Amino acid sequence: MDFYVISYDVADDKRRLKVARTLEAHGERVQYSVFECLLKRKDFEALCAQLKDIIEQAEDSLRIYRLCPPCVARIETWGQASVTRLPDLFIV
Repeated sequence: MDFYVISYDVADDKRRLKVARTLEAHGERVQYSVFECLLKRKDFEALCAQLKDIIEQAEDSLRIYRLCPPCVARIETWGQASVTRLPDLFIV
């Protein structure tokens, strides 16, 4: 599984809501338009396909950052923020 940070800036309210609901099904909202997701490669690819169908390339912006495990361990949070917890155990 890989750790992703996904952020968006979507111009249209209806599309913005669709993007948010799609991401809510795959990860944790950590800020209004920022999600942290722990996904298998096939789930990530499916999520990307869904998001590409929603956004308008000429109007919207979507950013995806894949973080390696050492990078995830070095994420700093301040105030009330916390990093989406990685599972201690994976069952396959």
